Amino acid sequence: MNAFAALYLSQVSRVRAARGPLLFVATLQSVGILLLLRGVVDEGSRSTSQQVVAGATVLVVAFVALNLLAQRFGLLRGSGALDHYATLPVPGAVVVLATAASYATFTLPGAVLTGVVGALLYGLPLAHLWVLALVLPLAGASLAGVGACLGLLAPRPELATVAGQLGMSGVLFLGIVPQDRMPAAVQVLRAVVPSTYATDALASSFDGQLDVGLLALNLGVCFVVAVLALALASAAFRRAVRA
Repeated sequence: MNAFAALYLSQVSRVRAARGPLLFVATLQSVGILLLLRGVVDEGSRSTSQQVVAGATVLVVAFVALNLLAQRFGLLRGSGALDHYATLPVPGAVVVLATAASYATFTLPGAVLTGVVGALLYGLPLAHLWVLALVLPLAGASLAGVGACLGLLAPRPELATVAGQLGMSGVLFLGIVPQDRMPAAVQVLRAVVPSTYATDALASSFDGQLDVGLLALNLGVCFVVAVLALALASAAFRRAVRA
């Protein structure tokens, strides 16, 4: 815990200078999607509205965890700066999680704002929006593991950036489009993307009566995927340091 706190504080100091652009870009992007789709989503389609709001909210987290972390670790690997972290007596997963948490510190307010604005814009109840406190950390941890793997395994920093952007686009598409409107092949792909379970968990919170069982199932999958993703990121970190 002490190692995580020390790494987190050092990363926050580095990220602080970019907190304005981070908050602005991550939040404006998702709120813009909500405004854009408001004109085409049927007011009577409650399930679609729930999916759109949940998907746009989780996208704020994906912007950091997939896009920015893939770029960050790709640059660290390309410049040889990973050697500094390799000398620290901490697992690679702690490095990944502390870096992700430092970015998330400045983007989580934007995710909360997106959820609230989306619920008001689409006429959804706010009573169970506390689910965000569970969804965002789990979605962030699982996607951070994936983003770090993309950055650490990519042969060049530019490819890590492209992979992170493509991953974020996948999260956007699979999170916002309702599952029953997707082709069968795409539904299979959706089932293996960790952010979709976070999106479904958040979407269920906009029901008048919260389905605790469904919520627990989706959050449980998120937790398992987060553990596996961070374990893979730790292995990728060790591999990149030895390379």
